[in-house]
Amino acid sequence: MQTRIYFLSDFHLGAPNPTASLERERTLVRFLDSIKADAAEIFLVGDLFDFWFEYRTVVPKGHVRLLGKLAELSDRGISLHFFMGNHDMWVRDYFQKELNMAVYDQPVRFDRQGKKLLVGHGDGLGPGDKSYKRLKKLFRNPFAQWLFGILPPAVGMGVANYFSRKSRVQVGSREEVFLGAEREWLIQYATRKQQEAPVDYYLFGHRHLPIDCSIDPGARYINLGDWVRYQTYAVIENGMIHLKSFERSESSIIRS
Repeated sequence: MQTRIYFLSDFHLGAPNPTASLERERTLVRFLDSIKADAAEIFLVGDLFDFWFEYRTVVPKGHVRLLGKLAELSDRGISLHFFMGNHDMWVRDYFQKELNMAVYDQPVRFDRQGKKLLVGHGDGLGPGDKSYKRLKKLFRNPFAQWLFGILPPAVGMGVANYFSRKSRVQVGSREEVFLGAEREWLIQYATRKQQEAPVDYYLFGHRHLPIDCSIDPGARYINLGDWVRYQTYAVIENGMIHLKSFERSESSIIRS
């Protein structure tokens, strides 16, 4: 019976090299196969790819195993949701047309199983990171996207891959470290939002660290981690959300 709702993010397919990316993609397909019998909805919360840009008639090659599996799940009647991340924000209509997948560019509130959820990728939220917030406005600007789009695909993808190679997944320069609730920007964001418009769960990606943290007695902040190191995901069943790992230890999940 299809009753569960799944949330996962930050696959960064394409990074840091084709071999590692392919192995990660095959793991994701195994996971999606394992949940297709009981999944009612699947939320993909950003950065599926280390870079993605849709030209009007061209999309990046590769990742056919994941895209094919998502198409199969959609054809089975499982509702798919995708939140643009900072690595795959340049989405047009390919996912909607080919996968019947809803696409969002901002956090969105949902009511599911008697609980209120706020779901988003998480980039550019909370205090700090002002330089990225300015850059995000530029990247989201339709004129900037048009300018990039007039480049021949070979040139545009070459430029994009150059900058992608500087990402944290590509360079692998540091492990993620929990900074404490008072210093985690997304926890600060969730805490402020809870005072304005309370919900039961905040579900974000972007941080690359699996975190399940109490905001107040009635709400929790959940960061979905990633599939580069942790293979973590969240699932809601009977109104309760649990943060789990697919084929790795759950000892790395931060719970507070």
